[in-house]
Amino acid sequence: MALALQGGGMHGAFSWGAVDALLEAGMPVDRICGVSSGALLGVMLAQGLVRGGRDGARADMRRLWQRVAQAHALSPLRNGPIERWLWGTDLSNNPAWFGIEAAMRMFSPAQLNPFGHNPLRPVIEELFDPALLAHPRAPDITIAATDVESGQPVCWRNEEITVDTLLASCCLPFVFPAVEIKGRAYWDGAYSGNPPLGPLLTPDLPTELVLVRALATRRRGTPHTPTAILDRVNDLACQGSLAAEIANLPLNVAFTDIDADAVLASLDVSSKFNADDAFLHGLFMAGRGAATSALRTSALRQAGDVWDAAAAGE
Repeated sequence: MALALQGGGMHGAFSWGAVDALLEAGMPVDRICGVSSGALLGVMLAQGLVRGGRDGARADMRRLWQRVAQAHALSPLRNGPIERWLWGTDLSNNPAWFGIEAAMRMFSPAQLNPFGHNPLRPVIEELFDPALLAHPRAPDITIAATDVESGQPVCWRNEEITVDTLLASCCLPFVFPAVEIKGRAYWDGAYSGNPPLGPLLTPDLPTELVLVRALATRRRGTPHTPTAILDRVNDLACQGSLAAEIANLPLNVAFTDIDADAVLASLDVSSKFNADDAFLHGLFMAGRGAATSALRTSALRQAGDVWDAAAAGE
């Protein structure tokens, strides 16, 4: 079983819910590839499997998103009681969002953030345990970032994964300065493959490959504001190479695509920065629902029966 995890900022909570439901159904995980938020989720999944099996993985993934929400608790980019009453978890009318939106169009990350502060660093440093990824029971995991100069994906596996490589995989170029590792500069891995599927197909082909999306593939209507246009362009650019890889998958690999359009296609770009606990929980539940629906389809139904039987025998 190979698991591909897209990146999509806070929309990655949808992927968390989907993987949580698949683990609950007994899904084994032998290989993982993720970028950006999918890389963080994949690392917590792999660590948790070593620490405590499927229950341990579910606990570690939950711990990650709880810490993300806690780190956001003091952020100005959150709706107060009045804004929640008016707009719920939608941040598009939040004054802080207007400021951030304007700043991202006018200034570079180096100008806005000259000291390279990244609020994800203390979260990753707290939760990341490289010894668990090096454990013999750990699934094969690959995370990827984009080499700024070559435009090519650069992949790191189990023992090569560090706090810096995780930050590189999550580096949004309009928000954070590029992450430098051994003299090379890296941006978010989604720009060169969201995620790349190649690492999941070697050294031998998996029986099944499950892709969990964290970006909308289809959106109704045409965006009109500069930020919305750029966001849609990024969505399309981040999924072009993935579409080509899916089209060229070997026919003997059973492929399941857990689509996020039903919930993500209607969300504003600001929602990718929304780490409000209630919003993340809503995405989590939507992801669980999407994975549960996928388990009823032909591609995963038979596998789900096998997983259930295996889980019952543990």
